[in-house]
Amino acid sequence: MAISGLGFACRSYFPVRNRTLQHHCLRKIRFNTVSAAAANEAVDEPDGFAKVGDRQDKVSDGTRDREWKQLDSKDLGISSSMIAKPTRQVLNGLKSKGHDVYLVGGCVRDLILKRTPRDFDILTSAELREVVRTFSRCEIVGRRFPICHVHVGDDIVEVSSFSTSAQTSLRNMRSELRESSGSDGDEDCIRLNNCLQRDFTINGLMFDPYAKLVYDYLGGIEDIRKAKVRTVIHAGTSFQQDCARILRAIRVAARLGFRISKETAHFIKHLSFLVQRLDKGRILMEMNYMLAYGSAEASLRLLWRFGILEIILPTQAAYLARSGFKRRDKRTNMLLSLFANLDKLLAPDRPCHSSLWIAILAFHKALSDQPRSPLVVAAFSLAVHNGGDILEAAKIAKKITRPHDSSFFELVQEPEKKENIKFQTLLDEVMDLDASVKDALNQMTDGYYISKAMAAYPQAPFSDMVFIPLQLYLRAGRIFECVKEERRMGVEAKQGSKIEYAALYSGDVPETRHVFARVVFDTVFPLNLSQEL
Repeated sequence: MAISGLGFACRSYFPVRNRTLQHHCLRKIRFNTVSAAAANEAVDEPDGFAKVGDRQDKVSDGTRDREWKQLDSKDLGISSSMIAKPTRQVLNGLKSKGHDVYLVGGCVRDLILKRTPRDFDILTSAELREVVRTFSRCEIVGRRFPICHVHVGDDIVEVSSFSTSAQTSLRNMRSELRESSGSDGDEDCIRLNNCLQRDFTINGLMFDPYAKLVYDYLGGIEDIRKAKVRTVIHAGTSFQQDCARILRAIRVAARLGFRISKETAHFIKHLSFLVQRLDKGRILMEMNYMLAYGSAEASLRLLWRFGILEIILPTQAAYLARSGFKRRDKRTNMLLSLFANLDKLLAPDRPCHSSLWIAILAFHKALSDQPRSPLVVAAFSLAVHNGGDILEAAKIAKKITRPHDSSFFELVQEPEKKENIKFQTLLDEVMDLDASVKDALNQMTDGYYISKAMAAYPQAPFSDMVFIPLQLYLRAGRIFECVKEERRMGVEAKQGSKIEYAALYSGDVPETRHVFARVVFDTVFPLNLSQEL
């Protein structure tokens, strides 16, 4: 993906004045490296600190020097109005107490790309205890990496502190700087130290909204311009330090349409097995970020390409393997089409509840296991939408004249004259599909069944991973529990066609049913399908 709308040139910067300071800050940061022999097979330029201009100064650990940049945020097209109001309130509250504050991570990247950030992360010089004293509704969460959750109305703003970074290394760094350069150098070294703990260069940017400066110590601006995902340190080391970065690389590349650098891609593929070490709750969180925020289709394609789908979603990997789908396949299928249509309705600031994408996975598995008539699928999705009134759903379905997508093997050819299909036969098939969907949902959350089912597809690697907890399984099941022979009392259908995104995100059942039915209907009966099909 080429970035054509960035209104800046990467050479336009305020150079960091103290070059001695830069040299010594870099010398104090040590990179542990694994063998790069394997990486050389797929790398034409090293990741990390690459060549900048004509400079190839090498520090003691073998990494290359990187020109530091301070860019005017106005030149990058960033204005205060682009920052969410709750975030501005927290920034102002901390600044009024005399603390330094920065926006950090992916939100800075998204502001530069003119995208709506999923959330805003604040980094401050204040201690976390000071942050708690500043705001009336604030608590410290997390043990290993504690942060503050500041409640502003119904929103939560995350605030982290420089003090949670490696204090010892910073003290040593400051001491050496004072002795060798005659300058305390605290601010740049503290910022650099924090940036070096980030996952990817494009997430290693800091934005001071008051000085209106964006700090780039790692070449993140250049990688945004090149639309590239690159680890901050050597990719093999980075992924072994935190294997969740493997999934984050997929998520970021899918959402932005960026390519992954050769070295980073190489180690994603060859270290993908590390994902199995992650806590299941962490896997669920990362998968939700991929599938619930508008980039599900691209995420599934990348997970398949890098051999991660068969570890996390082995049932869906078996489906792709069985259908002959190649690693770099650009064609589509029903699974990808369902999520492509879901993506059209979602965005980073308009996500869905995780129960929705789980329900879509279960629905597709039921169809791939036993293909159905488009009429049955239509009646089923309409029954889900209207709260379980199968008779009404069947009547509407039989009136559909729009052609279905006949390229999906999950849809069997239906009789030429729908009016000849007996109502009871249609109702029985809808109920059978409903039972199959619920059974598929149960199978997706049963490790024994997954391991047994995978044996039928030797071309797909073995995995019995289940990361969907019981509570979420039950919540997804509620989407379909309304489909009964007789409409249940107290089950209400959503009114109107407009999506209420706050309700969708919270998992409101009528809203989730509405979007589920819309996604299924738009996939089976696409508007742009030629009438000749």
